[in-house]
Amino acid sequence: MLCRETLEMYQRMTPGERLKIALEMIRENTPRLFRGTEAEIDRRFEILRLQNDERNRNMLTAIAKTRDTPVDPHASEK
Repeated sequence: MLCRETLEMYQRMTPGERLKIALEMIRENTPRLFRGTEAEIDRRFEILRLQNDERNRNMLTAIAKTRDTPVDPHASEK
């Protein structure tokens, strides 16, 4: 989690400023994703996919708790 000062700094930024930071981070880190053997790269992307799936499930679960109608957090996996 980000510290309060960092969060406040991001909240004061325009969407364009936040997008610029995100694009810079992508540009700087993309080469690292493709370093290593094919097996290492495949494993790295599998870990990223699993982490993303978990975040999506958590978000869907949180959204479902705010609604009267239940939402299946595993629906995207079917």
